[in-house]
Amino acid sequence: MDAILDVRNVQKALGQGAARQTIIGDLTFRARPGEFLSVVGPSGCGKTTLLMCLAGLYGVDAGSVSFEQQEVKAPPAGMSVVFQDYSRSLLPWKNNLDNVVFGMKRVAAPAERKQAKARELLQAVGLAGYETHFPWQVSGGMQQRVAIARGLAAQSRLLLLDEPLAAVDAQTRAELQDLLLDLARRFNQTCLLVTHDVDEAVYMADRVIVLTRRPTRVLADLEVALPKPRDQLATRERPDYLRLRHEVITMIRSMRQAS
Repeated sequence: MDAILDVRNVQKALGQGAARQTIIGDLTFRARPGEFLSVVGPSGCGKTTLLMCLAGLYGVDAGSVSFEQQEVKAPPAGMSVVFQDYSRSLLPWKNNLDNVVFGMKRVAAPAERKQAKARELLQAVGLAGYETHFPWQVSGGMQQRVAIARGLAAQSRLLLLDEPLAAVDAQTRAELQDLLLDLARRFNQTCLLVTHDVDEAVYMADRVIVLTRRPTRVLADLEVALPKPRDQLATRERPDYLRLRHEVITMIRSMRQAS
């Protein structure tokens, strides 16, 4: 099966002059259509920088990023990003419905069809009845649901998730993990999740990509053969879940100790 995302020998440095540092060094991996990938690594290794390169928001210094067999030089149609800071990514002067409609700027459709699709997506993320509320009138978890709906509204085939659940409480985080898995299945999304949370990474993924310290490379590409649908209790109690979690944590801890 052809890769929907093909990352080959990517290198990226940030900064100017003597302060310039290589963040990503010769990094390669692929994502197949319909996969859910988690990306983890030591703090500060460059996970968000990598995601910005994948999204076309940063240019790469060497190597290439291809989405659906086309090299990424700018943010491509068919790819969406859900950011960690939902309070800044949503437009506070637009209500929830209009925030989701805003995600369809590249979609060629009549306004009434976009409105209907936005309502459908808000219902899919559990926000029916909150269409006319503004982001600042709802909880953080609800704001992130609006941001997820907006990402889906763009008719994306690849959803990039930059620590999207880091700022919500533990109960909401678990609910949103299961929501994302359900939406990925229902809307046939390929997802790439950047996270610091190893438990989250293993629970949600079909594969876990473990990155090294800077300049970051792929240390391990681990298949997650846990049965689906996942369950917050049953899945996390399985011996194979615990073994994989232990393996990933051990890799990251060994890099910290070596620094």
